[in-house]
Amino acid sequence: MRLEQFLRDSARLRGDKTALIARDARLTYAQLDSLSDRLAGALGDLGIGRGDRVLVFMDNCWEAAVSVFAIAKAGAVFSPVNPSTKADKLDFVIGNCRARAVLTQARLLPVVTEALAGGDRDLLVVSTATAGVAPKGTVSFNDCLASDMALANHGGIDVDLAMLIYTSGSTGRPKGVMMTHRNIEAAANSITTYVENTPDDIILNVLPLAFDYGLYQLIMSVKVGATLVLEKSFSFPQAIFDVIRAENVTGFPLVPTMAALILQMRDIKPGFLPSLRYVTNTAAALPPAHIARLRELFTGVRLYSMYGLTECKRCTYLPPAELDRRPGSVGIAIPNTEAFVLDDDGNPVPPDTPGELVIRGPHVMQGYWENEEATNRMLRPGTNPWEKLLYTGDLFRCDAEGFLYFVGRKDDIIKTRGEKVAPKEVEAVLHACPGIAEAVVIGVPDPILGHAIGALVVLSDPGLTQREILRHCQGHLEDFMVPKIIEFRSELPRTDTGKVSRRLAAESMEPTG
Repeated sequence: MRLEQFLRDSARLRGDKTALIARDARLTYAQLDSLSDRLAGALGDLGIGRGDRVLVFMDNCWEAAVSVFAIAKAGAVFSPVNPSTKADKLDFVIGNCRARAVLTQARLLPVVTEALAGGDRDLLVVSTATAGVAPKGTVSFNDCLASDMALANHGGIDVDLAMLIYTSGSTGRPKGVMMTHRNIEAAANSITTYVENTPDDIILNVLPLAFDYGLYQLIMSVKVGATLVLEKSFSFPQAIFDVIRAENVTGFPLVPTMAALILQMRDIKPGFLPSLRYVTNTAAALPPAHIARLRELFTGVRLYSMYGLTECKRCTYLPPAELDRRPGSVGIAIPNTEAFVLDDDGNPVPPDTPGELVIRGPHVMQGYWENEEATNRMLRPGTNPWEKLLYTGDLFRCDAEGFLYFVGRKDDIIKTRGEKVAPKEVEAVLHACPGIAEAVVIGVPDPILGHAIGALVVLSDPGLTQREILRHCQGHLEDFMVPKIIEFRSELPRTDTGKVSRRLAAESMEPTG
């Protein structure tokens, strides 16, 4: 089934039901379906067709939800981009996937304009900016929604590409993870099965729609006919708790950073969110002590500890009934998936022996956009000649009962706050900072973030301060990529051959927390 069919089916069955709540906006399924039809028709009239790549550069708002389904209805491929993305990275993504259009908000339009400056790309820009504010040539988002252009039949099927999600790679350049409509359906079916989602669920999402964990909250809620409450952040937890109580929210996806904020609050008591049915966690694993305290606060609530990566969305989940027996585990393979641990020769390892986690299932990506080398490293032949297995690059062990435990990463990629960060990308920004001679970036174990971004820096200007370096990074990097720890050194640790050693650098920094 194609993604847009999820919305069409829910609109047909539950047209008057609230599909989306985003601050003051409340859309029924009929309205979400109609608005996305209108936007899709307008995009088609503007030349967007089957297979074209369209960026959604927005924060968590109703316009972003409409855009995702409109792009699918136009037969195009949507690519959600984090709203904190800077112009140079946006420029790379636009060029890499040869985007035909970008849908954005008024406040982000300057970033788009900067990304396109000096180039000769023929890119359609659709913005929520009002007339007289947007640059010449920008198409009004609201005008598109008022369009009465007929929605053309694009003729696409479920094995067509549905989305590109860019994730950092070891070269420092992001890679576009290719997912078909069938991949998305398989992942959504599996997750909604073990979480036991129903049309009665009301799910609150503060995670960015550009983060696949957040994006799938939209996709899965529409698929089952539930209600999604969209908030932009968890910066003010009490305000979010008020929303949960006011809307009788039943599902609450979180990441360890959010869990830590909740556990630091002194004025909440067990059962303070009585409507909740389940809480999910992914990104970094929750420490067992945090799991125990969350269970005390969320009385009677099912807590799901999970593991996943963008290349297949979700890999494992720990059934809530197993939390007492193995709180450090990330569980078993999700439904309709196989997960196994192999050694370097591709053979299964004995119980409790580290090896690489390998995933088999219909949710495994098609590969990285026009990056055959990186694709071949991650996707390798399986038992059947028609399928590929996903080699995650993560070290796991499996106990005698088949439950999996995360051990560490095989490569240099740092996973922080659920996002992948390439050290080379951060290093390039540090090296561009006046006054820095050398820098190396590593992941520092952190009980909340999974890993924090740490940097060892050698200065050429002794007067340069940490605050100035942070300000430089904040101006050139997405917020989750900005180093949390900066240490000054007279020289960087090196191997016997003179190469800077990340391993030695990591050993020289103390864990946070």
